[in-house]
Amino acid sequence: MSTSRIQTLTTLSELGAVAVVRLENAERMRPVVNALVEGGICAVEVTMTTSGALEALEACSGALGDSAVLGAGTVLDAETARMAVSAGARFVVSPILCPDVIRICRHYDVVSIPGAFTPTEIVAAWEAGADLVKVFPGGLLGPGYLREVRGPLRHIRLMPTGGVTLDNAADFLAAGAVAVGVGGALVDRSAVERGDYAAISERARRLAATVRKARGTVA
Repeated sequence: MSTSRIQTLTTLSELGAVAVVRLENAERMRPVVNALVEGGICAVEVTMTTSGALEALEACSGALGDSAVLGAGTVLDAETARMAVSAGARFVVSPILCPDVIRICRHYDVVSIPGAFTPTEIVAAWEAGADLVKVFPGGLLGPGYLREVRGPLRHIRLMPTGGVTLDNAADFLAAGAVAVGVGGALVDRSAVERGDYAAISERARRLAATVRKARGTVA
């Protein structure tokens, strides 16, 4: 069943966290994604810098179906965006603002998340049609920056990424982030190398619990 851009955006907002998976190659992509979903992080960004990323994205998308929301990251041009959507990406993330990528996303009815750093760049991304704006690098700027930016730009949905950790994710959410993107702090490189997927699931559980607590929905 196809999922609309609005449905995907709603799901991402509800989930509150996106796992950013950047591996040397895609050999272990599927068990890593499975571990994240098992731990409760069901939105996963497969970065295009990973060798074999498109094939892995397609395989994971087919295997997981509606149990996860899969997207493509580090998308720098329209052709890569088009291929990612064909492989099953329901959202497309960039570290930069590329209007052509946004146009492709709108054409195929998938969520577009371009990157921005300054308030001017954030507004430019939003006016170009972004569904969410990736504030990057979020860790360098910090939750205080996000809070201040949201003062005059409260209408723009923001997702800090880059330097977001299990320890500061709650602060970003409290500052007004719609969701956070978490990479290395969640998908630990050493755990991947030794095949310790249980450790990745445990980190995912911690992050999912952090999101629930930050939103006052802890059970």
